[in-house]
Amino acid sequence: MKHEIDLKQYHVRTDLAIETIKTNTQGIIVETETIDDIKITNVIVEKEGSSIIKKKEGNYITIEFDDVTDTSNKEQLQSIFSSQLKKLLDISGIKDSDSCLVIGLGNAKSTPDALGPLVINNVLVTNHLFEYGEVIDGYRKTFAIIPGVMGQTGIETSDIIMGVLKTIKPGFVIAIDALASQSIERVNRTIQMTDTGIHPGSGVGNSRKEISKETLNIPVIAIGVPTVVDAVTIVSDTINYMYRHFSYTKENINNPVNKLKVNVNYLNEPVNVNEEDKESLMGMIGNLNEEEIKQLIFEVLTPIGYNLMVTPKEIDFVIDKLGEVIGNGIDCALHENIVK
Repeated sequence: MKHEIDLKQYHVRTDLAIETIKTNTQGIIVETETIDDIKITNVIVEKEGSSIIKKKEGNYITIEFDDVTDTSNKEQLQSIFSSQLKKLLDISGIKDSDSCLVIGLGNAKSTPDALGPLVINNVLVTNHLFEYGEVIDGYRKTFAIIPGVMGQTGIETSDIIMGVLKTIKPGFVIAIDALASQSIERVNRTIQMTDTGIHPGSGVGNSRKEISKETLNIPVIAIGVPTVVDAVTIVSDTINYMYRHFSYTKENINNPVNKLKVNVNYLNEPVNVNEEDKESLMGMIGNLNEEEIKQLIFEVLTPIGYNLMVTPKEIDFVIDKLGEVIGNGIDCALHENIVK
């Protein structure tokens, strides 16, 4: 009797809406634009599309970039991020006079999960200035909090936030957290913002109670950057890279131009990967599509505890730069008189 494994029960998680969208998905509206090397994708998820991609109804704005450590790229990214955040604030019906609580989710002692706390270090807090003196026009009341993680406090993050909200009563919330991606290429190179809320800890696979308009009764803007990928993603992406490398080499092995090149980036070259090449290189696995490969690897690694969460070696440096970009960008979006 032939044994068949049902792979449908295995799902590789992603926090990015654009990674769940297939071509011509019903109930999904997608608009893209590119400014120099920065790509901006606006996604509107309607009710029908929500049930298909398993993401909440709402607006998702994704900014993809190459290098946040380059000064000129960093400044341009910050400007684009700020303008897109302003756009999302307008869509959410947030007024210039509404006060804002900025929440830095995550664990400051774990570098890949420290994005939220680092952003808070770069955010301008103004509430005390309104309390003790006069503030010129062009600034709004802002509060900031780093609630920590349940492993540090023993308290659900959402419960801490609810307690703070009862006291300060802000007009809306901006929450920042680390995310997870299904693609190596998007790690530390993508910013997603949405009006649908967030689950703290989702980036490190420890999702807690939701923080959203439905739970807090005020608008919630969630901002995140994928800082980690799991082993399933790394292995499956590597298999796809092997396909492209094999096909590229096969097509260009006799091309004299390539003899003058060193370390050709075949990802940027037109490559025709056919099914015969896949099967020739990987045998039975070559007959599986991308999703089936991920599900299979998940089935292999998860029971033995080897589906590790991995982050790039330069995360310490990059996470600081991302914290500056998002923190300064939030300031520019919230306060008309700030130009950074």
